[in-house]
Amino acid sequence: MQIAVRDVPPRTAWSLEQAGVSPLLARLFAARGITAAEQLDDSLALLLPPTALLGAADAARLLADATQQRRRIVVVADYDCDGATACAVALRGLRLLGATPETLGYVVPDRQVHGYGLTPAIVDLAFGVFGGQAPDVLVTVDNGIASLDGVAHAKARGLQVLVTDHHLPALQDDRVVLPTADVIVNPNQPGCPFESKALAGVGVMFYVLLALRSELRSRGVFDAAAQPRLDALLDLVALGTVADVVKLDENNRRLVAQGLRRIRSGRMQPGVRALFDAAARDPARASGFDFGFALGPRLNAAGRMENMTLGIECLLTDDAGRAAELAQQLDAINRERREVESGMREQAEAMLEALVARDDHGAGAGDPPPALAIYDPGFHEGVVGIVASRLKDRSHRPTFVFARGQDGLLKGSGRSIPGFHLRDALDLVSKRHPGLLRRFGGHAMAAGATLAEADFARFERALVQVAGEWLDAAALQRTLRTDGPLGAEYFNADTVRALEAQVWGQAFEPPVFSDRVEVVSQRLVGEKHLKLAVRHGGALRDAIWFGHSEPVAAQVTLAYQLRVDEYNGRQRVQMIVEAAA
Repeated sequence: MQIAVRDVPPRTAWSLEQAGVSPLLARLFAARGITAAEQLDDSLALLLPPTALLGAADAARLLADATQQRRRIVVVADYDCDGATACAVALRGLRLLGATPETLGYVVPDRQVHGYGLTPAIVDLAFGVFGGQAPDVLVTVDNGIASLDGVAHAKARGLQVLVTDHHLPALQDDRVVLPTADVIVNPNQPGCPFESKALAGVGVMFYVLLALRSELRSRGVFDAAAQPRLDALLDLVALGTVADVVKLDENNRRLVAQGLRRIRSGRMQPGVRALFDAAARDPARASGFDFGFALGPRLNAAGRMENMTLGIECLLTDDAGRAAELAQQLDAINRERREVESGMREQAEAMLEALVARDDHGAGAGDPPPALAIYDPGFHEGVVGIVASRLKDRSHRPTFVFARGQDGLLKGSGRSIPGFHLRDALDLVSKRHPGLLRRFGGHAMAAGATLAEADFARFERALVQVAGEWLDAAALQRTLRTDGPLGAEYFNADTVRALEAQVWGQAFEPPVFSDRVEVVSQRLVGEKHLKLAVRHGGALRDAIWFGHSEPVAAQVTLAYQLRVDEYNGRQRVQMIVEAAA
């Protein structure tokens, strides 16, 4: 691990200060590419217009016709937090804009039974949503762009199909192939001029609703003064956006900031409030951290361990008591997920250590190969992505973890590092070894693959070969970028609150500071966390390094975040250690 300090353009930081930004925030924003104070304006008026999103106007006309003609609409969701929030936004938004409850329904795949996306089997399942009546319109959220067979099957059964997605399209012979849907809305489809390619699935659906409202206005259904307020959905949009770890560009930051503002003021769906309660988090102090590490995992656990229907129902209900009951069920499932993940992670780490000890993978004994593929027959399919992420963080290597699916095939989830486009790597493996991968897809930093159990060793060798060609020693060296030293005057609760009030996330990382300190004392707490007392800036500070048990040197550079620790009514600022060098 190397600890590096971000570059801060001094003129930019000065300019932000002159515009009224505090010196500390000006430094942090300048280091993250903010060049003008206007980029920090999170008002809804500055959102990119839906008119720039290819297909949004056509989708609006399709949905306007469907709602006005009382046609039956079924939403096909995905089994992660983005898919669940996108489904809730679609159904709540369509009701706000005039669709009647009896004409709306949804279906969500079971990860272990159906796999990902709109498959022919899911289309057939959708025909049971309205009892004996067939649906008229099928709308995908957070999936569908690569579902060539599923869309074709839906069309063959007489459905209109609207695909809303944000993933990359399928490739055949190095050419993009789109499904034969009536309308596709996806900022990452060819020819779409929409500036924000980082919209989450829930963001795409929100934009479709904005376009639908505009279409209904033009039809005279309501005027601008009486139109439904779609900002009531922004708590869900913010949750799904952060939980899906998409890039927080200016547009996404505005969506998240608006959602957080609503939540902090007490305006949120009953299910969102119930999830805050289940996670013992205070919505009045809501932050992106809550979305990514408290609410999101509880929703995701349903899709990983059971069925995302529980999560979607929690977000759809307007009954606070029912929401609380569902949130407690989600919390229990999440505890189960943590137990399963913990056991799998320990086993996978032991396998990694054995792999590192070998010298037949090209990296030499003591070093991991340039990419990792881990499999055990006892692994749980629902948590392979989490374990892959943990191993990737530990080893700083592109990592795939596989489990055996119900059909006997291995289902793998991969996570990558900067400089290694995981979906492109799978594409190259597929070209070099035809037939090896039964299915694959994803994007640069995360991807999935399906293969026969007998082919695992061949896949491992093929992936390692591509990584060895694409990644040099510098790329395989993990570097933690920090914001450098933090002055002693900033070690207070006001600083922590000012930082927590901002929108941080993927590609707009939360502040991590680094300082040279003197370690006065260190001890283990809870058998696996290192508790430190350090001297910094002439004062004694509390610090803790979660999940780390090895002692550090008496003089050390710590990379850390700031948190307020509350105990017996007293507040104290604590350094949460991320790394040491």
